[in-house]
Amino acid sequence: MHSQEPRLTERLDPVPQSIESAQAKLVFLYLETAGSTTADEIGRTLTMKKIDVLSVLQSLSSAGYVEKDDGEYSIA
Repeated sequence: MHSQEPRLTERLDPVPQSIESAQAKLVFLYLETAGSTTADEIGRTLTMKKIDVLSVLQSLSSAGYVEKDDGEYSIA
């Protein structure tokens, strides 16, 4: 039998309290773990429609939580 090595996990910052939408919280947490990624990748991974992903990203960006650089989104 092989023993499983403990998995090292990075501690995530809590989701800002001002983010109320469940979808926005999910996208925020995904970006926090994935780093920089595209709206298409977020949609595929979270099984969200692209229009919904873009709407959430716009809201998070307007609030200063997310930034877009060269077609990829990341935590600001």
